Amino acid sequence: MSDNFIALAKQRRTIYTLGKELPVAQDVVVETIKEAIRQAPSAFNSQSSRALILLGKEHEQFWELTREQLRKIVPEENFAATSQKIDGFAAAAGSVLFFEDQDVVKSLQEQFAAYADNFPVWSEHSSGIAQYAVWLALAEKGIGANLQHYNPLVDADVQRTWNIPANWKLRGHMNFGSILAPAGDKTYMDDDKRFIVAR
Repeated sequence: MSDNFIALAKQRRTIYTLGKELPVAQDVVVETIKEAIRQAPSAFNSQSSRALILLGKEHEQFWELTREQLRKIVPEENFAATSQKIDGFAAAAGSVLFFEDQDVVKSLQEQFAAYADNFPVWSEHSSGIAQYAVWLALAEKGIGANLQHYNPLVDADVQRTWNIPANWKLRGHMNFGSILAPAGDKTYMDDDKRFIVAR
């Protein structure tokens, strides 16, 4: 079982060249994403992670909103390259926007005052675990993905366009789709700089 997990972890890579032809039905992808987030652990089983799953035109709309926000801050002479990058993200089949419910965090802070400073940090841990769980689950289905962070630049547009509750805090957005080009070779730093083993 552990060998299977490590094999899947190696299979999960950042894939930038994505297409719209998914290897499984959209409903399967949606349920896979939901189940991966359901099963992701969280501090005190708080289940603070939330998600907006965008497919097709809705996914493309998200990236058009992002493009227009970037247009306001990127110098005109540099915008063509930025816009091209957005085209690449929009070419994917869909995206998952990951949020953390701040009402859950505040409630835990009130219930367990001794740990109040820790709950925002633990919420970020929960989000990271949920993101990785979804990434692995998509990889297992043969679906490529990449993770982006244009928050808080796009927060207001997302909240308004998809009626996102004000207490949901956007933490990242993962594009997914068919793998049109594989990831490049991955390099690793030396183990002796990264791990300490005490026996």
